Amino acid sequence: METMSDMSYIIDTLYVLFAMTLVVFMYPGFAMLEAGIVRTKNVTAVLVINILIFAIASLGFVLIGYSVAFGEGLNDESINYATVLFQMAFVGKAMNIMSGGISERVKVVPIAIFTLIMATILYPLVVNLTWGANFLKDTILDISSMHDLAGSTIIHSTGGWALLAALLIIGARTGRYTKDGGVRVIPASNVPLVTLGALLLWIGWYGFNGGSVGTMSTKADADLVALVILNTNTAGFAGAITVAIIMYAMYKKFDITMILNGGLGGLVSITAGADVMDVYTPILVGAIGGAVVVASVFMFDKLRIDDPVGALSVHLTNGIWGTLAVGIFVSDISFLTQLKGVVVVAIFAFVSSFILLFILNKIMPIRTKKDDELQGLDVGECGLEAYPEFKRAF
Repeated sequence: METMSDMSYIIDTLYVLFAMTLVVFMYPGFAMLEAGIVRTKNVTAVLVINILIFAIASLGFVLIGYSVAFGEGLNDESINYATVLFQMAFVGKAMNIMSGGISERVKVVPIAIFTLIMATILYPLVVNLTWGANFLKDTILDISSMHDLAGSTIIHSTGGWALLAALLIIGARTGRYTKDGGVRVIPASNVPLVTLGALLLWIGWYGFNGGSVGTMSTKADADLVALVILNTNTAGFAGAITVAIIMYAMYKKFDITMILNGGLGGLVSITAGADVMDVYTPILVGAIGGAVVVASVFMFDKLRIDDPVGALSVHLTNGIWGTLAVGIFVSDISFLTQLKGVVVVAIFAFVSSFILLFILNKIMPIRTKKDDELQGLDVGECGLEAYPEFKRAF
C-alpha cells in the first residue's frame, strides 16, 4: 500500500518529468527561430547543428557532466532519475544560445566538438559552483548563495559569454558591416517560423522556470509553481509590449522579430527571481528587460559584433540584468551577492570558452571558407538544401 510519502514522491516525479518535456520543447523552438532568421541557403546547416546539440549535449551530460555538476554518479543509490532528466534538458540551452549567434558562417564539426566540451566540463562546472556540489565552498569564490532559480546567469549568461567569445574569434558575416561603419540589414527569411520558434520557447519556459521549483506535492508548493509561471508570463508580456512601443516610437513600424526578442528578453530576466517576487514586480523587470534588448542590439552592432538572432541581447545582457534584479527588488537577498555570482560566472565562462575556442580554431578552423559562406552552408556542410526549389541569393 502506498504511503503519503510515496504519493508525494510520485506526484513530484510526474511533475518534474512533465516540466522536462516542456523544456525539451525549447529545442524545436530554438531550431525554428534560427531557421526562420537565417537566409534560406543556411537553413539545413542550422537544423543539423541544433539536432547535434540536442543529442551530443544530452548524452555527454548524462555520461559525464551530471557527475561533474552534482558529485554523484548515475549508479548511486540516492540518485533521482527525474532530476537527471530535468538537468539533462537544461544543458543544451547554453549551446542553443551560442548556435544561433554564430550561424551562417561556421562549420558543423568544430561546433559539435565544442558542444561536447560545454556539456561535459564548462557548463557542469558552473552548475557545480551554484546548484551543485560546490567544490569552492567556503572560499572567496563561493557563489552558491547567489539566487538564480532557473539560470538567468547559470544558463543564459553562460551561453551568452561563450557566444561572445566565439564571435570575437570568428568575426562578422561577409558584408554585414560596411567599410564606412554602416550596418547592412539581413532580413529574416521566414517570419512565421521565427514566430513559431519564439512561441515554442515561451511555452517551454513554463517548464524551465516552473519545473525548477522541483516539487508540487503540497498546497504551498503548488501555489509557488503557479506563482512562478504567472510571473514568468507577465515578464514576457511586459518585455514584448515595451519593445513594440519603443520600435513604434523610433520608426513608426512594428518589427516582429524585435518584439519577439523583447518577449524572450523579459522571460530571461525573470528566470532568476520568479519564485521570490510578488505578482507586480516581474512586470517591471520584464519591461526593463525589453528595453535592455533594444539597447543591446544597437550596442553590439555599434561594436560590429554580428549576432544574427540577437542572442547576446536576449540571453547575455538580460541574464545579467535578471540576476541583479533579484538583489534590487527582493529585500532579503543581497545585491552584492548577486553581483559576485554574475562576475565569477562571467570570468570563468568567457575566459575558458575563449581559450578553448581559440585552440580549437587553430587546430580546426571554425569558420567556413568565404566561397562556402557565399554559396550557403546547406551545400558546403550538408549537401542538402532546405529549399531546393528556390534560387539561392548570394
